Amino acid sequence: MIKSIQESITKTKTEMKHFLFFLVFIPSVSFAQPLNQFNEEKSRIDQRLMIGLGSWATANFIVSGIGWAKVPSGEAHYFHQMNVMWNVVNLGLAIPGYIKAKNEIPPQNLTETMRLQRKTENIFLVNTGLDVVYMGSGLLLRNMAAKNVDKQAQYNGYGNSLLMQGGFLLLFDLTAYAIHKHHAKYGMPKASMSIRISSNGFGVAWNVGNQSVSRHQVVR
Repeated sequence: MIKSIQESITKTKTEMKHFLFFLVFIPSVSFAQPLNQFNEEKSRIDQRLMIGLGSWATANFIVSGIGWAKVPSGEAHYFHQMNVMWNVVNLGLAIPGYIKAKNEIPPQNLTETMRLQRKTENIFLVNTGLDVVYMGSGLLLRNMAAKNVDKQAQYNGYGNSLLMQGGFLLLFDLTAYAIHKHHAKYGMPKASMSIRISSNGFGVAWNVGNQSVSRHQVVR
C-alpha cells in the first residue's frame, strides 16, 4: 500500500512539473510566430513611413531649391528658402529612421512588444501637437508681417512655408498614428487561458486569437 501511495505521489509530482512547464514555456513558444509576424509588419510600416517622409523632403529640395535659386527676392524667395532649410531636418529624420526600422532587432516577448508599440503610437501623437505649434508659428509670422513693412516679404514667405510644412507633418503624423493603431488592434496577438474540469481531472488550453495552440491534461 505504501508503495502504491509513493507511486501516486511520484506520478502527481511528475504531472505538476509538466503542468508548470506548460504554463511557463508553452505560451512563449506559441506566441513566437504571431509576435514575429506582428513585429516584422511593424518594421515594414515604419520603413514605408520614413520613405514617405524622405520623398517629401527630397521633392521640397528639388522644387524649392530651384525656386530659391531663380527668385532672387520677395515673398516667394523666402518661402522656398524656408522649405529647403526645413526639409534638411526632415531628411535628417527620415534616413536614420529608415535605417533603424530596417535593422532593428524585434522584441521577443509580448510585454516588450506592447511597450514598444505604445511608445511608437505616443511619439506620433506627441508630434501632432508639435505640428500644430509649427502651423501656429506660421500664422504668427503672417500676422507680424502686416506690422513690419521692412520684413513683410520675409515674414510672409516664412509663415506660408511653416503653414505648409506643419500641415503636411500634421497629416503625416496623424496617418502614421492611425496606421499603427489599426495594426495593433487587429495584428497584435491576443491570448487567453481556459481551464476545463471533468471527472478525469482538469485541463488547461492556451488560445492565441481564435485558435487553440496548446493543451495540457492533468489526470486525477
